[in-house]
Amino acid sequence: MTATAVPATASRSEHVRIRALGRELSIEYQWIAAADAAAPLLVFLHEGLGSVSMWKDFPARACAALGCRGLVFSRYGYGSSTPRPEAERWPVSYMHAQAEEVLPALFAALGLADEKPILFGHSDGGSIALLYAAMYPDAPRAIVVAAPHIFVEDISVSSIEQARQAYLNTDLPAKLGRYHQVPDSAFWGWNHIWLDPAFRAWNIEAYLDKIRCPILAVQGEDDEYGTLEQIRGIQRLAPQARLSILPDCRHSPHKDQPEKLIAAMREFVGGLGG
Repeated sequence: MTATAVPATASRSEHVRIRALGRELSIEYQWIAAADAAAPLLVFLHEGLGSVSMWKDFPARACAALGCRGLVFSRYGYGSSTPRPEAERWPVSYMHAQAEEVLPALFAALGLADEKPILFGHSDGGSIALLYAAMYPDAPRAIVVAAPHIFVEDISVSSIEQARQAYLNTDLPAKLGRYHQVPDSAFWGWNHIWLDPAFRAWNIEAYLDKIRCPILAVQGEDDEYGTLEQIRGIQRLAPQARLSILPDCRHSPHKDQPEKLIAAMREFVGGLGG
């Protein structure tokens, strides 16, 4: 099947209740090609401002090309999942908590506890995928991470500060309102923690040598949120990682170079066997 195959059918968004992060949460999710129970499961973990709807048709296109069924969901604070209370600030360890608590709770609630999914994570979602694979090394079949973060760089902080100014001074809140029930919940949860001076020490390199599953790490040459040292660092610490560096591509390979990204994913998944 080629990367231009007819996308798999996506269901309407639904909600499931889980207990994680010390509270009851309603999590928005959507299935892709759910009827094909024998197909491998591809789980999509969105970026710091993402949601189910912000992926647009990329998950369906990827699932069709890879012969997978898919699960897309909005994390707490995003999309139509439980919004973040205005006064709540995320801790430096927020991605660790997503990997350690939220993903297992979501998989259990959806009857997926015994599956070995392939995780596709973008940006923050890529970092969460890496942490999950390190914390639960027998759980994923493989992970694909696009523009992940393993430590904080000046370029990241600078671009996130620019995003803050755009949110305050442009129509960015209205644009994000197309994808999030409460745009302030999504934006400020992400922006406040990344610009917190304490977050400069955030670093997940110590987790990477605990990952046993295959890894495909993808990044654009022109990524405005991180240098190529992010994925090169993954390969140094997890030598099984394969790298795919995409030219003419910024922070979102699934938007800037979707065909090349899907082709790299198809080759990677095709080589997993079994």
